[in-house]
Amino acid sequence: MLQVLKGHSLVGLELNDLKKLLGPEQPSFRARQIYDALYKKQVANFSEISTLPQALKTQLLTQNSIGLPDLERRFDSSDGTRRYLLRLEDNRTVESVLMPEEGRDTICISSQVGCPVDCKFCLTALMGLERNLTAGEIVGQVLYVLRENGLRAVDNRLNVVLMGMGEPLLNLDNVLKATRLLTDTNGIGMSQKRITLSTSGIIPKIEELGRADIRPKLAISLNASSEEQRRELMPITRKYHLKDLLEACRTYPLRAWEKLTFEYVLLRDVNDREEDARRVVKMLANLNCMLNVIALNPGPGIPFDSPAPERVHAFQQIVRKSLPCFVRKPRGRDIFAACGQLKRVSSDLVDITD
Repeated sequence: MLQVLKGHSLVGLELNDLKKLLGPEQPSFRARQIYDALYKKQVANFSEISTLPQALKTQLLTQNSIGLPDLERRFDSSDGTRRYLLRLEDNRTVESVLMPEEGRDTICISSQVGCPVDCKFCLTALMGLERNLTAGEIVGQVLYVLRENGLRAVDNRLNVVLMGMGEPLLNLDNVLKATRLLTDTNGIGMSQKRITLSTSGIIPKIEELGRADIRPKLAISLNASSEEQRRELMPITRKYHLKDLLEACRTYPLRAWEKLTFEYVLLRDVNDREEDARRVVKMLANLNCMLNVIALNPGPGIPFDSPAPERVHAFQQIVRKSLPCFVRKPRGRDIFAACGQLKRVSSDLVDITD
C-alpha cells in the first residue's frame, strides 16, 4: 500500500527531502527517479515522468504539485530580452528576466516578493516586502525560463544572477538551498562560477555566506563614494556602515578563481562626478575586485535622472586606471526589465502572452 503523500511542491526538494516524502515503503531509487525528472529532465507535470509506476504518479498528482510557477504575463524587448511575470501557488507574483547574448544567456531571478531595503533609485523598493521565496520558487524561475526557451544549464553558457526582486541575503537559507540544487551535477548541473547574488550589504549575512561550502559569487551594490552619500541613497547604511561593509569585504574568503564585484548605479549630478570616481578608487584599493558601472534605468516614481553617456565614460576611465571597470549595457529598458526596474510595471506595454 502506498504511503499517503502530504501536499508538497516537489521543485525545491533535495534528494533526501524526496526520500523522506516518499517514506520507507518506497524503494530509495524512486526518489532518485523523481529528482532526475525534476532537475535534469525538467518536467512540468507528473505525466512526463515515464520511469514511475502509474499508481505512484497518481498518488503524487493527488497529493502534491511539481511546483513550477505559472505565466501571468510576458513582455519581449526590441533587444531580445524577455521579462516574465510569474504567478506562484499562493497567487503572489515575481519577475524574472532572460537576457540572451552571443555565446551566453543570463537569467535574472528574484529571491523575495518585493524588497525591504528601500534603495531610493530602485522601483522594486516601492513595493516593500511581501514575503521570502522558498528554495523551490527560486529554482522554479530558472527551470521555467529554461523550459520555455529550450535552454540547457549544462551547456556552460548559462549565467544566473540573483539581482531581481529582493535582498538575497535576507533569505539566505533558501538562496543557499537553491544554489545547491542549481549546481548539483546529478541535477541541473550549473557551475558555482556562473551564479551571482547581489546584496545591499547585510554584513552578518555576508560572513555567513562566506562560510557556506556551496555558494554564489558575491556582488556588492555600492552606489556611493562616501558614507553620507550612501546613507541617503541606501538607508540600509544607517544600520550597516560603509566602513564596516568594506572591512567585511576585505576578510571575505574568496575562492582561487573569484573576485568581488561591486556595482555602482550612476545618478546624474548625485554620484557621477570625477571626484566620486576618485573616491571609489581609493575606497576599493587593495581589494581583489572589479566594478560594474550602471547608468540609472529610469522609472515612474524614481526622483533621479540617468547621466549623460560622456559622464558615464569619464567615470569609467578614471576607475579603470586602478581596477577593472565595466559599463553594464542596459537590457530591456523598453519593457521595464533592466536593473532596478522590476515592479510589475505594465502600462504602455504590449502583452504578447501566447
